[in-house]
Amino acid sequence: MQTIPPLADLGRRIMILGPTNSGKSTLADAMARKLGIEAIHLDVFSHIPGTNWVPRDKAEFRALHDAATLEDAWVMDGNYTDIMPQRFARATGVIVIDDHFLKRYVRYFRRTLFQKQRVGALPGSRDSVKWLMINWIWKTRNAGKYRRMAAESGLPSVICHSLKDVNALYAAWALPPLR
Repeated sequence: MQTIPPLADLGRRIMILGPTNSGKSTLADAMARKLGIEAIHLDVFSHIPGTNWVPRDKAEFRALHDAATLEDAWVMDGNYTDIMPQRFARATGVIVIDDHFLKRYVRYFRRTLFQKQRVGALPGSRDSVKWLMINWIWKTRNAGKYRRMAAESGLPSVICHSLKDVNALYAAWALPPLR
């Protein structure tokens, strides 16, 4: 990982990108609590609360996303490539998290089988193991696309290649531990 810049260098509208189960929501929550701003988990916008991850209407999701990006300050986690241009246009900093896909499988099974509540979960829902998600973790094995997008954005960015790098952010920025 490169030298960790001061958290203030990323500004007050920070995007967190990376593959499924890489730790985006947990980091977004810690950063938002540290900065005293809102954490926005795009998976929550993209799905209907109280369901087993039933997708929202795309227009409704886009409207929720676009309204959130207009706020003065946020830490927003999630990818959704088709609506990233609006986010990049408003963002002041980008963090990309990656980790080996096998470690992401372990996190997926741990959270779906053993965690009753987790950061970024769909309100009123309980996670369950889904073949669709198992396949998605395999399909999104590499965060290279997100690293390129962050570099091309020209925004201040931090690239984390592993959970060890993410833990270094927690230490360097004195982020609060998971609640």
